[in-house]
Order: sequence, then structure tokens, then C-alpha cells
Amino acid sequence: QVQLVESGGGLVQAGGSLRLSCVASGRTFSDYTMAWFRQAPGKEREFVVTSSWNGGHTYYADSVKGRFTISRDNAKNTVTLQMNSLKPEDTAVYYCAARTVRYSSRILTKRAEYDYWGQGTQVTVSS
Repeated sequence: QVQLVESGGGLVQAGGSLRLSCVASGRTFSDYTMAWFRQAPGKEREFVVTSSWNGGHTYYADSVKGRFTISRDNAKNTVTLQMNSLKPEDTAVYYCAARTVRYSSRILTKRAEYDYWGQGTQVTVSS
């Protein structure tokens, strides 16, 4: 079992930046595909970005492409989400997610495809 602990959320003005971090403990970090999701009030949890076990493959939602960047450091068991040019519509609770590495024929963008979740961290972007 892996445990995920998130940090870095906060309040920022539109156009600003935040960096979210997710630290994993338990099994070897490289055994997991990692992802970030977000959930705004009254809406379903939404895919943001995913990263393969070694960071070699990444896939971003169109809504954040060019503004957000995912990176991972397997030696430090850490995945980060650098968020630039933030917009009010980015306001949400952001969740770190992990999936045990196994064969998949497609990019994993659905909540049900991930096995473990962090507690979430609030990001609020003011206009």
C-alpha cells in the first residue's frame, strides 16, 4: 500500500503561480503511474495530468496544457505540479493519485483507474 501526502495549495491572484507537491511512502515509487485530478464545488473530479513510471510519458488535459507541468523524482518519492498563469477557473481541490504499474492500452484519465489518492489540497485563484 502507498500513502500520498499533498502540500502547496493556497490562495493566489489570477496570473500567479503555485507548485503542488505529493510525497509517497510505502511501496517503491517507480512502481506507480502518477496523476493529478481536481474537483470544483458541485462538479465531478476532473483529470489534469498523468505521468508514467519514469516520467517518460506525460499527458495533459487541454484546459491546462501549456500552463501546468508535471515532474517526478523517483529517488525522492515525489511528484510535483507546477501551475503557472493561473485562472479563476482553476480553483478546485487538487488530488494526487497513483496507479500500480500494469499493462494499459490507453492513457489513464478516469478516477476509477487509479488505486490510491491523497487527501486533496485547496487551490483558490482570485480575479
